[in-house]
Amino acid sequence: MIYFDNSATTKPYKEVIETYQKVSEAFFGNPSSLHTLGKEAEKLLDQGRDQIAKLLQANKKEIVFTSGGTEGNNLAIKGTALQHQSRGKHLITTKIEHASNYEAFQQLENLGFEVTYLDVDQFGIISLEQLKSSLREDTILVSVIHVNNELGSIQPIKEIGDIVKKYPKAYFHVDHVQGISKVPLSLQHCHIDLCTISGHKFHGPKGTGVLYVREGIKLFSLFTGGVQEHNLRAGTENIPGVIGLAKALRMSMEKYVQNKSHLEQLRDYFIKSLNEVEGVILNSPIKEAAAPHIVNFSLPTLKPEVIIQSLGEQQMYVSTKSACSSKLAEPSRVLMEAGLGEERAQSAIRASFSYHNTIEEVDAFISALKKTVLQLKEVMR
Repeated sequence: MIYFDNSATTKPYKEVIETYQKVSEAFFGNPSSLHTLGKEAEKLLDQGRDQIAKLLQANKKEIVFTSGGTEGNNLAIKGTALQHQSRGKHLITTKIEHASNYEAFQQLENLGFEVTYLDVDQFGIISLEQLKSSLREDTILVSVIHVNNELGSIQPIKEIGDIVKKYPKAYFHVDHVQGISKVPLSLQHCHIDLCTISGHKFHGPKGTGVLYVREGIKLFSLFTGGVQEHNLRAGTENIPGVIGLAKALRMSMEKYVQNKSHLEQLRDYFIKSLNEVEGVILNSPIKEAAAPHIVNFSLPTLKPEVIIQSLGEQQMYVSTKSACSSKLAEPSRVLMEAGLGEERAQSAIRASFSYHNTIEEVDAFISALKKTVLQLKEVMR
């Protein structure tokens, strides 16, 4: 099997699965319970929170556990807007956000908020000048995806944070789901107020995530019914998931430190090899604004669904666009907003790598892709 769909989800580390099982069996008590089993679970939860805080260089009071990126993004965006609307109702985001961000802003527009959607260039990068001109005295939130989940574009988060910091009413939220453990980000250095990560994107359990909430920031809770997670997220905590997430984050960050060039080498080799495939057009950036693990390319005139199904029959796995939107028939919104045109947006394919992937896998994949493309073109003649 060759799995190049790691931006959709990753295979959990074996050690994470083992930890999840052990914790599930030994610490099954509700951490809100007053008996011994509850206290043991509560202590383990606190240890997991402390470990994740240290990995993110944050205070453990700033760590809020969620069910993943979608919930974290919704809590950050809607929680900020609803809590602070008395200070202003103007919000800023980009036109190429993940659906969990983009649709949250659309909902807020229906509730009377005004949203400015920043344009992007052909590589999916915003204009800092447009951001500056869009900020107002009644702006209460700027939300930007760090690494775009389709193109792999890296936004200038430090520069954005420096700009937003000059507006004391405005909070800065970063969707760090695709960047965590692959494209480092300093929460403090970049003046980030809210930051979302998701466990299953770095070999952790599905249904786990973290929202970093800078100390002192108040959010409107979307879930009520309990005082868990600093009164921000009611519901019994997922202890095995939290400990599994903590272990996966530590292991993934260690892999980055030990071999951070591996993904870049894979990406560069993959892009070079794509030149051997007839008709391929590269959509992802290739310079410093490019994430090391995502390559987006198009094969105009060919249906990507057919290519993906053919490769899947050979146990080779890639995707079209975001997994959350891949079953929708319309062209990629992200590629359309980047001005790449409907033909490229309709025929785009995304390959995304992990530290487990190899050069040999790239060779095998490119060979299979070339054969698949030739076969499909023969059928079309």
